[in-house]
Amino acid sequence: MSEIYFFSAEADRVDRDRIHQWLSEQSYWAQGRGRKQQDAAIDASRNYGVYVRGTGEQLAYARVVTDGVTFAWLCDVFVALEARGQGIGKMLAAGVMADLDSLDLKRILLSTSDAHGLYAQFGFTELTEPSKMMARMR
Repeated sequence: MSEIYFFSAEADRVDRDRIHQWLSEQSYWAQGRGRKQQDAAIDASRNYGVYVRGTGEQLAYARVVTDGVTFAWLCDVFVALEARGQGIGKMLAAGVMADLDSLDLKRILLSTSDAHGLYAQFGFTELTEPSKMMARMR
């Protein structure tokens, strides 16, 4: 697969138009997110993608919010509908985890409603004490 696709953590490669369309129209968590909000989130995060070798077309995206020392939040993970089932999500997760491993973070969190099996392959587990976690929602 690496002959066809490649992982990158280069922020300049990110296809902002495509990412905004994916997340604001096709994701279950960011429906209606504005382009200005999405660009600000990209600018304030570590960004990752999987791309087609040769054309550079982006097929997957993830971003991480982190202090770079103790904590990270993996979010906005998305694989293009037409590219699912080809191991691209696994390539993306592996690349993100390899990049974050170099930071020696104590905790990496994420939220998912449908990809528990994928993330379990990279050491994610359910929270042992979920009652300690809280959220403030708007």
